[in-house]
Amino acid sequence: MNKILSNYHEILKQIRFCERNLDGKYCETKLIAVSKQFPKETIQILINQGHKIFGENKVQEAQSKWIDLKRENPENKIELHLIGPLQSNKANLALDIFDVIQTVDREKIALKLNKYLEERANTKKNFFIQVNIGDEKQKSGIEENLAQQFFKWCSNDLKLNIMGLMCIPPFGEPPEPFFIRLRKLCDQLNLKHASMGMSNDFESAIEHGATFIRVGTRIFGKRS
Repeated sequence: MNKILSNYHEILKQIRFCERNLDGKYCETKLIAVSKQFPKETIQILINQGHKIFGENKVQEAQSKWIDLKRENPENKIELHLIGPLQSNKANLALDIFDVIQTVDREKIALKLNKYLEERANTKKNFFIQVNIGDEKQKSGIEENLAQQFFKWCSNDLKLNIMGLMCIPPFGEPPEPFFIRLRKLCDQLNLKHASMGMSNDFESAIEHGATFIRVGTRIFGKRS
């Protein structure tokens, strides 16, 4: 079997194994295959396997790959997530390409997204709010203590469809306390979805309530 496919099926098996003790407490965990820096031909291997949910970090890189990939695979109903920081001057382009934006983290971005959707009344998009769960100055994300207020403003005033919250725990620290805090915040806001956990810690994320995990290298291999 192709190495990418064997990695992919192993990840799916691990997801189901990690969910075994949750007793249906949370939604079934969905796998976002993170395809940044991998070419269309590599991504197509997973699409041919029937995988539908992918993640990219950069808007322009996604534009160079996914417009063609979606057009060439209309029957797959691909769901593309932006999981990297979004600059306000690329908000409209991002909404043209992505189905879900996971990195809404400040008022300026939220207003730009709202303006785009108001101008295109029949366009439906989903969003996550990124929370700076480790309070790291170099990282994107709304401050944890402002997340509830920001969510209510995005949902009630701007009518953005906020599906859940997303975080990236601090590098080099045990991620579990940060997963617990994000899941608790989701529950307080009655949000089903928590996007947390990557190649090195997704098992722990699932056990603490992740409903989306973002895995790249453990599927596609190391990036050049």
